[in-house]
Amino acid sequence: MTPMPSHTEENYLKAVFKLAEAEPDTVGVSTNRIAAALDTRAASVTDMLRRLAEKGLLAYERYRGVQLTPAGRQVALLTIRKHRLWEVFLVQQLGFSWDEVHEVAEELEHVQSPLLMRRLDAFLGHPTLDPHGDPIPTEDGAMRRPSTRLLADLLAGEGGTLAAVRNTSVPFLQYLAKAGLQLGTEIKVIEKVAFDNSLEISLNCERNAFISAEVSRNLFVTA
Repeated sequence: MTPMPSHTEENYLKAVFKLAEAEPDTVGVSTNRIAAALDTRAASVTDMLRRLAEKGLLAYERYRGVQLTPAGRQVALLTIRKHRLWEVFLVQQLGFSWDEVHEVAEELEHVQSPLLMRRLDAFLGHPTLDPHGDPIPTEDGAMRRPSTRLLADLLAGEGGTLAAVRNTSVPFLQYLAKAGLQLGTEIKVIEKVAFDNSLEISLNCERNAFISAEVSRNLFVTA
């Protein structure tokens, strides 16, 4: 029987999955990108990647980076599933705000109990999205991302419902909360400023707000 991955191994596999997902046209994920994502030395990354490859969780091709094997992808998706289910629980049941849950969920995601996660999933009503709008993988590793558009790509007169955020850093989430931008907010573009692509938007048809192009590039809406 293959031993359960360690917490560190799960973190590496999750990082490789997310980096590959962010750049789907790239064949493999480089050591330097993994080191930057995990804030560690490239030499340490190389040692861990070699270990994961020996376990059959990664495939490495010289000059082309690493890719998850089917087994590695399954571990990564289950780790992400646990993380996002715990985030839902923390927000819905314990009153955490969406900018407070990540670090706690980082610890809880390593709990190795399939039965616990099945019961947590059922208790929460089988949610499909986490508090930031990211899809929650199913137990068999399927993950379906809703069809969305970047707010930055909308033209004046177009709009939609805020469905997800790309940037989940604490400062950005706190900024959105202060600005009244939360999941489910109805947004309509009033004007796109030609000078810097900043936007004037209406929120829930109640008030207008101005946001920068950088903010609009980190918000996803559904029609």
